[in-house]
Amino acid sequence: MYKIFFSLFFKRLDPEQAHHLAFRWIRLAARVPVLRTFLAAALAPRHKELRTEAFGLRMHGPFGLAAGFDKNAVGIDGMAMLGFDHVEIGTVTGEPQPGNPKQRLFRLVEDRALINRMGFNNDGSLRVAARLASRTPVFKTVVGVNIGKTKVVPEEEAVADYVKSAERLAPYADYLVVNVSSPNTPGLRNLQATEALRPLLSAVREAADGAVSARRVPLLVKIAPDLADEDIDAVADLAVELGLDGIIATNTTIARDGLGLTSGPALVKETGGLSGAPLKERSLEVLRRLYARVGDRITLVGVGGVENAEDAWQRILAGATLVQGYSAFIYEGPFYARALHKGLAARLATSPYTTLADAVGADVRKTA
Repeated sequence: MYKIFFSLFFKRLDPEQAHHLAFRWIRLAARVPVLRTFLAAALAPRHKELRTEAFGLRMHGPFGLAAGFDKNAVGIDGMAMLGFDHVEIGTVTGEPQPGNPKQRLFRLVEDRALINRMGFNNDGSLRVAARLASRTPVFKTVVGVNIGKTKVVPEEEAVADYVKSAERLAPYADYLVVNVSSPNTPGLRNLQATEALRPLLSAVREAADGAVSARRVPLLVKIAPDLADEDIDAVADLAVELGLDGIIATNTTIARDGLGLTSGPALVKETGGLSGAPLKERSLEVLRRLYARVGDRITLVGVGGVENAEDAWQRILAGATLVQGYSAFIYEGPFYARALHKGLAARLATSPYTTLADAVGADVRKTA
């Protein structure tokens, strides 16, 4: 039904306009008590066997919403209502910014992919922190906060910009993510080099600890799929050295060649980060490499091309404790999380593993 609706309606709208419209409907539904209860029962049934613990946080399952959908923390309950076990908001920058000029979001329908060059459009860390502070949760869900660099801030002042966001947002974050991997902010990916990443992560860790004394806010870093293998290893080693809580693999890719894209050449040539099905294999490859390097010392989050339960299951076997999706949600619609949970539970039941935790990294360990 949704696929018919998508073809007849959403596909005809500008992608960003369609996003805002659909997200508005989700938020409105979450504000109506009877309706949200009904929708949650239908779309977010719980599977006890999928209960997951990561960074000391307990979740109904391993599947969450990746950053980018709810940039300003305005629809957390709506996304939990749709069945996402955790919701990562952002990317939030130190200062408000409008993002890049429109049009900046493109659907590659034939490839089940998206290209975006949004440019971290968001309300800024001060307003988002105030929104989180005033929030009264309807559904219990884990909320991650993804932070990035304000575009106008020069690279040499990036640390201070991240620290400002961390100080404001850490008190309201179940976990905090340092995003240094979006291709849409000039110079941002330079911060993935370990000589730049070490002081950045150390400063954000110190800022989060200073802002929240009652608990330790888990800190993660999100990396690009375009890193060379030796750079992936370097980031993994640095994460272990600094006692980081997790790595999210991966962000969008700037690659186009070798991905088998079949959409029109004009679309494929659009600049920005490519996400969705074409990213599947590379994201899985990066995840396997990370797990082979860090094992169980660091929690890994798999994202990129997760369309269904089989994709999520492969991420878990490759080393991911948590899995995230976004682009496939656009194409699969409101039953996306429900179908993924059901399929994941079925795969666990027929596997040799008692729990999801037992399955994490199993394929990598077999080949070690």
